[in-house]
Amino acid sequence: MSSERAPLLQNRLEVHDRKQFEIKLEYQPSGADGETRYLVEMFLFVPNSLNIDVETYPRADFYADIHNYVRFTTPVMGLEELLSSDGSPLARLEAWLRTGLGTETEIVYQAKLLCCIFRGALRRFAKQVDGVCEPLAASRLGEAECADLQQLVLKSQEAVARVLARFRAWTKVAYGLRLQEKTRASLRLVDEYMSLTVEQYFRKAVADMDALPRSGGYIEPRKALMGGVIGEESYRKENQLKSVLSPTGDNEEYMHRIGFLKKFCMNILFLSARRKQRRQGWEEVLFAMAAGLAMAFATAVAFWAQLRFTQVSLNFFLIAVVGYMVKDRIKEGLRRIFSKFAAMHLFDRMAEIVDPVTKKCLGTCEERVDYGRSAKVPDEIAALRCTDDFITVSQGELAETVIRYQKEIVLDAELLPRTGRGLTGVTDIIRFNVERFLRDMDDPELALEYVDLEDFSVGKVKAAKSYQVDLAFRFTTDEADQKRVSTQMVRLVLDRNGIKRMLRFTPEQPDPRPEPFRTAA
Repeated sequence: MSSERAPLLQNRLEVHDRKQFEIKLEYQPSGADGETRYLVEMFLFVPNSLNIDVETYPRADFYADIHNYVRFTTPVMGLEELLSSDGSPLARLEAWLRTGLGTETEIVYQAKLLCCIFRGALRRFAKQVDGVCEPLAASRLGEAECADLQQLVLKSQEAVARVLARFRAWTKVAYGLRLQEKTRASLRLVDEYMSLTVEQYFRKAVADMDALPRSGGYIEPRKALMGGVIGEESYRKENQLKSVLSPTGDNEEYMHRIGFLKKFCMNILFLSARRKQRRQGWEEVLFAMAAGLAMAFATAVAFWAQLRFTQVSLNFFLIAVVGYMVKDRIKEGLRRIFSKFAAMHLFDRMAEIVDPVTKKCLGTCEERVDYGRSAKVPDEIAALRCTDDFITVSQGELAETVIRYQKEIVLDAELLPRTGRGLTGVTDIIRFNVERFLRDMDDPELALEYVDLEDFSVGKVKAAKSYQVDLAFRFTTDEADQKRVSTQMVRLVLDRNGIKRMLRFTPEQPDPRPEPFRTAA
């Protein structure tokens, strides 16, 4: 096990689909302090032509476009560790058969946890294969250099087969016991998803080998992986499961089942958020103060008029009416001032992060959105955007809408679960829908007149119309009185159909690197 401390905060930005981009944040407290604070700030710089401002895109619509998922980070265990460690879910399931200790709910929990860890191990395996294949394909090395790839694939394929064999042997024995039907069905679904996970990542690994030669030592890894894919496909067919890919069909049932199974098996990691209306309470206090100050003014005017004039006089009547009118305006003016103060210093929404299993509150999450002048852009974010002349002159020169989204997460390290590798982290997935940005866009394809230089004939050429929205991020972590700040920027290229691509920027390398459009797994 590595002695290096994991980063307190890791992030990954990617396009999820044509209408959504995704921010994946990994919060990993070190345990050096009882409380770790994370502040995530997102700045959206939207061209004025898209007609986005506080009136056309109010806070309620902004929050409606955000889909948030908070869960425990999947525990990290290798395939060999799953087979040999006494703390692995597989070993705990086998121990339950020997001791009989534990409820059926705990059995299902351990089976799902096994599936989650197994999926994470296969995902890392696929990344390793991709990392090995890329230099092999680029350098055109000979067959002798593929030994590392062969060893990695064959060793992992054998470990996967052993994990599946032991789990399926355990389920056969467990089925012979007097379990509830719901428990039996849950174990069958876990088994099916583990089979589909093997197929998914083994197919991906073979696809990553596409640029390698199809001869010599490069054949064996492909055969081993595809043998595993075919074996799992046959297993699901023997059990009359519909999660089998069809080369000619639309695979609707396959996609439905794999989506449902992923949610079913991973739901043990997801945390719930209990909404709190803390800002509303403070606003009510401020508004009550505004009403009290206005009433104090009206009462003072009435006392003064009473001393100066008799109560039945016209002068007293006029002063009392004018005093009430001014009191009403004072109240509304103070309400606006206090409301602006609350918007500047209080978060819009607050929620408690709760473990659905233990019912413990692990921390809090607060969010707020600011527009225009209230969305103050820090100097480091403004500097991050100075990547070309267009952006340099547009800041303060051309109209654009700035939206700042802030999210503050506070985690109680003492309440987070512990594993052999330390504290369990929390993964925060934010998906933002950009469909509202597309409504005022022009048609994505235009025709421009073109004159041929040889015969001066006039024709038409195709032109694509797109819009660019910059997203800059500032990540701040605060633990044990030590603050760490990092920044990142991406640019979304949009047309009326959605996101075309994402360009990435770094402070050290201002030239954008295009990222091909892909859907997250």
